[in-house]
Formats: sequence, C-alpha cells, structure tokens
Amino acid sequence: MRIISGKYKGKRLTAPKKLPVRPTTDMAKEALFNILNNQYYFEDLAVLDLFSGTGNISFEFASRGATEITAVDANAGCVQFISRTAKELNFEIAVMKSDAFKFLERTKSKYDIIFADPPYSFDVSQFSKIPELAFSNELLSGEGLLIIEHSEQTDLSELPNFAEKRKYGSNIFSFFKIE
Repeated sequence: MRIISGKYKGKRLTAPKKLPVRPTTDMAKEALFNILNNQYYFEDLAVLDLFSGTGNISFEFASRGATEITAVDANAGCVQFISRTAKELNFEIAVMKSDAFKFLERTKSKYDIIFADPPYSFDVSQFSKIPELAFSNELLSGEGLLIIEHSEQTDLSELPNFAEKRKYGSNIFSFFKIE
C-alpha cells in the first residue's frame, strides 16, 4: 500500500503478511480522497477509522494534514502496526484496540468523517449497526459523513441516512449523512 498525497506522497508501507486485512486499493482510495478533497479542509477534520486494519486510511488522512484521527481495530497485530508506523511517520493517531461496535456505543466524541471498512463477509444486519450506532449516538458533526466500504454483493441503499454510493473496481463506498 502507498500514501497517495500529502506530506508522505508516494511512500510505500508494508504491513506484516500475517495480519487479517484487506486494505483499500490505491485506485479506490485515490477516488475517495478526490471526493473528500472537494468537500473538506483536512487540517480541520476529526476522523474516526473503524476496522482500521493496516491504518491505510488513517495514514492517508494524516499525510494530508488531519491531526485528530482515531483508528480502531480489534486485532492486536493491526493495532501494533498502526501505532509503530504512526510513530515512525510522526503522525498523531490515537490507536484503540477495541471492537468497533463497542467503541461506537461508548465514545462521546464527535467526528467530521467516520470511515468503516468492516469484513466484506458481514451481512446487511451487521453493516446496518454501523450507521445505526453512529446516528443514534450523534457521533457525526453537522456536515459530517459516514463512509462504509463494502463489496458489490452488499446493498446498503435502504438504510436510514443513506445518501449515495460510488463504485471503484470491486469496491463500493456507501455515504451516509445527517438528514
């Protein structure tokens, strides 16, 4: 994986092969950040990266100037890799070892962007818990955005607060907003 833009543009990061992850492809990540770049000033963002895996999305936000980033993953190896890499790159990323759903239930913070990349094997009821908890606990700021990455076999368009979806290769990003 590589950082697409910002301070560390072009930097390649190699995660240990034993991590149970499926990083967002560079093509999909670049397309997503082109969308976000037209809507947000990264330096002002509070970002929550759920099911963060390798930290790919967190590192991209940090490279582009975001300083309030929380990365959440339940896997100890993922948490160690993100923590070590963030320290090496001097990124201020708060890394939490936690189940993403429990984190959404407990946190009192507000975020401008919540990005979730859960296992593609989740069924719609598992995916639906993410927006349900984010919106019922009022975790998004007024102009905030929840983005869920999933496969084309999953359709989240019937869920409350769904705004749109974008397809990049086999990756789909579903966007949710406060109505």
